[in-house]
Amino acid sequence: MRFASMFVALATLLATPTIASAETQPLVKTDWLIEHAADENVVILDVRNDIESTELGETPYIAHAVVAPYGSAGWRTEIQGVPGMLPEIEDIVALIESLGVDNDDHVVIVPWGTDASEVGGATRIYWTFKYLGHDDVSILDGGWRQYQAAGGEFVAEPVTPQPSEFGHELQEHLLATTEEVEAALDAGTRLVDGRPAAQYRGESKSPVVRVAGTIPGSVNIENGRIYSADYAEFTAASDIAALAENVGLGADEANIVFCNTGHWASVVWFGLSELQGNKNTSMYDGSMAAWTQDESRPVQ
Repeated sequence: MRFASMFVALATLLATPTIASAETQPLVKTDWLIEHAADENVVILDVRNDIESTELGETPYIAHAVVAPYGSAGWRTEIQGVPGMLPEIEDIVALIESLGVDNDDHVVIVPWGTDASEVGGATRIYWTFKYLGHDDVSILDGGWRQYQAAGGEFVAEPVTPQPSEFGHELQEHLLATTEEVEAALDAGTRLVDGRPAAQYRGESKSPVVRVAGTIPGSVNIENGRIYSADYAEFTAASDIAALAENVGLGADEANIVFCNTGHWASVVWFGLSELQGNKNTSMYDGSMAAWTQDESRPVQ
């Protein structure tokens, strides 16, 4: 059972610095969440998949949390044959409103914290809030793993949200379209492939991608380098900066991150943009699934 390996040493948790400032940070620690969970303007979004099918007993839910599973709540959808796309804006706003989130709320997203791929659900939802112009959003570093290790409170039933009103102002610079990737390719703008190295090199591929390979000239920062499955925490900003430097990406250099469907890419986007601080980073939502639909687009 996977949860046998999900218990994190409390010493590791205590050794990690916590956030004491009222300023919203990309990551919050478990002690912060436990202290502020019941605050009026804090909304905990538990985005774990398959909560009820686990062996967590009669109290599987995080106290004060609203449940909105990444895989089934409606955070992504298929558009024109491309899976995993951002839904129509009115649909994603309606989802957020149904979860009781308004523009005064600090949203804290909680994944299982299993590994970088699973944590990609949290980074993708975080990116969605940022794209909608809602900056008051964080991810619980280490997710459920760290929360459970710290003795966080669990309950039998999740919160039943009261529908809200959620205004939005799209931050178009965070989302790259296929046309913008084509223009970036012509202009020499750096493209960052966030997939595992084997897919980047064309040695394997996802079933949703027509052919193996990557966009010509891309560099590779594997999503698994941004989050540690062993320690259940995100990689330090200095180490992410080193990863970027190793592939020749400048600290503030404009770049577009992609993967297969914009899931793994969101992990790398989060690392570069939110942790390292390169605000010239955008994400290609359709990624290789969209890019390879047209046989005339180059694949290396």
